[in-house]
Amino acid sequence: MDNIYENAADDFLELASEQRLNIIFKLLEKKSKISNMAKELHATVQEVHRNFERLADAGLVIKDRDGLYDLTTYGKTMCTQVPSLLFLSKNRKYFENHDFGDVPMKFIQRIGALAGGQQIKGFVKSLEQWKSIYKNADEFIYEIFTEVPLDLIEPLLTKVKQGVKLNYIFSESVIVPKGRKDLLNKLGMKDLIEKGLVERKMRTGTNVVVVLNEKEACIGFPTLDGVADMREMFYSKDPLFHEWCLDYFRYCWYNSDSFQESKIHE
Repeated sequence: MDNIYENAADDFLELASEQRLNIIFKLLEKKSKISNMAKELHATVQEVHRNFERLADAGLVIKDRDGLYDLTTYGKTMCTQVPSLLFLSKNRKYFENHDFGDVPMKFIQRIGALAGGQQIKGFVKSLEQWKSIYKNADEFIYEIFTEVPLDLIEPLLTKVKQGVKLNYIFSESVIVPKGRKDLLNKLGMKDLIEKGLVERKMRTGTNVVVVLNEKEACIGFPTLDGVADMREMFYSKDPLFHEWCLDYFRYCWYNSDSFQESKIHE
């Protein structure tokens, strides 16, 4: 076991360089000669050569017969792990006050997929981002709610009336505003459900907030005391970011219970 940690520590040491990280991710895109890589990185050939040698000694890169460097299988696999560190490092301040809530470990192990997201700060800006996702939807809108702002209901159902499918999950402790039922009746929610355009479920203990359409996604994690937070979220059109959010929503959907209006109190 000690030897396993020793090897891992050596690998971290080899990656503990901005230039070496740059090199392996550029090699992930295409093979390169040292001279070409030096030009791309605006660095000296000697400096880049030293880092190539270190990466080669660590088994991360290999040179072919034409003098082009490429990632080894080991190197390519390491590239899949680094984004998790990038995401956590970039958002270190955020995670001083937040955690992953009820997100299963299998999703946390893929958290690097969210590295391409941008942080949205402020409750109003978060709601505006949600409305933009509604507006841009052509096929579906999927959501996990812990709180339902009244001014989101009309733009959401307006889009559903245009044929966009809505699936959403309420936390059993969801916070809903007064007047919600009246507004839903006014906007024809019952008819939309009967047509199959709206499907609903409920989940115990949900504290992660998600909204996505077929192209973009937004997600917010709970505070350290387990309270869902809509004041700070992550948003992206990046395919990996979107796939993570879509997979997480589907996981929650298939592990949720039937919707019970009687559990909701305005």
